[in-house]
Order: sequence, then structure tokens, then C-alpha cells
Amino acid sequence: MENDQEFFSQLADEQLFAGEGQLSVDVVESHDEILVRSAIAGVEVGDLDITVTPDTVTIRGKREHGCETRDDEMVHVEECFWGAFSRSVVLPHAVRPENADASLKNGILTIRLKKAEMRNRIDVVKT
Repeated sequence: MENDQEFFSQLADEQLFAGEGQLSVDVVESHDEILVRSAIAGVEVGDLDITVTPDTVTIRGKREHGCETRDDEMVHVEECFWGAFSRSVVLPHAVRPENADASLKNGILTIRLKKAEMRNRIDVVKT
């Protein structure tokens, strides 16, 4: 049984850290806009790709490690994700992609999205 637990624990760790990392985001809605924020310290503006549709935001990028471990050093804990990452977020309200704005300041990515007007009234045509 203990061998099974070790196997599944190792498998879970490999699956968790395989491929791309996933960003944590905050999504904040006000009367006229939606903000998507993410802490992405160590990422250069040129390493980001942001795609906006009327109902989703996708953030892709990569974070370079930048630190080398010498042969005489031993890493004890390594929790930071290095490499490619992506995150898609379904928005709580339709937005106008053409009015999206993004900024990166002090390691915080902020995407501002203007809400699209939602039409509640429909016209009935007499036939």
C-alpha cells in the first residue's frame, strides 16, 4: 500500500508541474468595466501575449529562470514556476475587445476591459 501511495504522489507531482504553469488572477467588475489582474513578477512585456474576445481573456507568456545553480549548490525548495504559462478566464459580462488596455507595473499585470452594452429590449414585428 505504501508503494502505491508513493507512486500516486509522484504521478500527481509530475502531472502538476508538467507542461505549462497556470497564473492566478483576480477578476473585478465595476459598473462600466472589468479588471483582470495577475502577479507575474519576472516577466518582460515582450514575453506576454494577451487575447481578448467578448467573453474571455487569455494570457500567455514565459518566465525565464535567470538563476543558475552551481555544481556545489543543492536546491532544497523550488516552488516558483519557470517557463511557459497560460490562463484563460471566462468573463462575468460581455466586453468590447477593441477597447482593451493592458499595463505591467511592479510585476502586476492589469487588463482593463470596457463592458459591452447589453440590450434588454427586443422589437416585436407584426407579421
